[in-house]
Amino acid sequence: MLATIDLRGRLTGGADDAVIDYRTVVPRAAVDVEAALGVVRGVCDDVAARGEAALRDYSERFDRVVPASFRVPEEALAAAVDGLADDLRAAFEESIARRRQVCAAELGPVAVDVELAPGARVTQRMVPIERVGLYVPGGLAPLASSVIMNVVPAQVAGCRSIAVASPPQREFGGLPHPSILAVCRLLGIDEVYAVGGAQAVAMFAYGVPGLCEPVSMVTGPGNIYVVAAKRLLRGIVSIDSEAGPTEIMVLADDTADPALVAADLVSQSEHDPLAAAVLVTDSPALADRVQEALPGQVAATKHSERITTSMSGRQSAVVLVDDLEQGLAVVNAYATEHLEIQTADAAAVAARVTNAGAVFVGRYSPVSLGDYTAGSTHVLPTGGCACHSSGLNVKSFLKAMHVVDYSREALAAVARHVEVFAEAEDLPAHGYAVTARFLDAPELGV
Repeated sequence: MLATIDLRGRLTGGADDAVIDYRTVVPRAAVDVEAALGVVRGVCDDVAARGEAALRDYSERFDRVVPASFRVPEEALAAAVDGLADDLRAAFEESIARRRQVCAAELGPVAVDVELAPGARVTQRMVPIERVGLYVPGGLAPLASSVIMNVVPAQVAGCRSIAVASPPQREFGGLPHPSILAVCRLLGIDEVYAVGGAQAVAMFAYGVPGLCEPVSMVTGPGNIYVVAAKRLLRGIVSIDSEAGPTEIMVLADDTADPALVAADLVSQSEHDPLAAAVLVTDSPALADRVQEALPGQVAATKHSERITTSMSGRQSAVVLVDDLEQGLAVVNAYATEHLEIQTADAAAVAARVTNAGAVFVGRYSPVSLGDYTAGSTHVLPTGGCACHSSGLNVKSFLKAMHVVDYSREALAAVARHVEVFAEAEDLPAHGYAVTARFLDAPELGV
């Protein structure tokens, strides 16, 4: 089911070794965000120009339902919670509690205070973004878990105003999925919009008079049109990332259980036909047993067609390597969204990983745990962006602000440095702004 990429024997330790660009060993799914920009540009401009009327038109066109109210009524949020089964409510609440506990630890010190010399002080304050718009997908899967992953870190960071948008659903009378509404209610979020796609991002970025005030930041995963809208409107608003199709990579040796490896690969392929499922192993026997386990597991799942498309795509493969050293080179070059380590001494191997959105260590830490209840975030960098970006966390919703407080004596101690620096950059007024403070008549022009 999975293609095989064999890297064994390519490295001998000698001068004649083939040069392997591990970043390109596993091709990724073809996702053309630039092409989608041509579609969403008109949508975003129209929302900016016509506001709610444009939302109504796009809701009918794309979602095939127009909500009675784009802002979800409070009674609908309350009804969603009342309709929860007890075990589902308990699952939601446990996930919220664990994510909140990790977020509280992530927050850490909110200020750094440095005295560089007597009277020379620089303080860095971490200031929450005041208003944020959080997007929750509702397409192939109603991701109620994404509400938690977006909202909880924003709340812990101290964001004053939090709005959530999720696509309207025909089967629920134009409201977002009840599970999404229920989690919003459990988290105390009452500003919820039945708006999906690029038009939701545009609504947040530009605001819609009488409906939604503009936000300063938009976060959350979505389809390619949501991603394209975030790229287009970046600068008008801040964004978390441009999330692409989900990815799982498993680094495993002959100690791994092939049935569990197969189950984990299948679990993430369930998200999207473009999802990537990659096994990296130095054990051909394990690779064979995983391949043998996959058809039966896939056939037994609800979304077998979607999973089969994902696993047979160019983005999914078994990568055979000489040893775990080469396996780590592949892993760190690929910089996957989710990385499982199923090896002997998995914790030691995981400690050598430098590029991954999240790392799942050992037999009892599957990616599915991180999707829901581990306490970690599941809004993670994709497409190799884990080499430079982090998953959504508390600090994503904070901005650093330096506060500079110098006394007259402290400024005098470095005044000449500033003046010389300014002269070197041919910005003499910069230097004079310091010099003027030590003149008998410090007003400009003297």
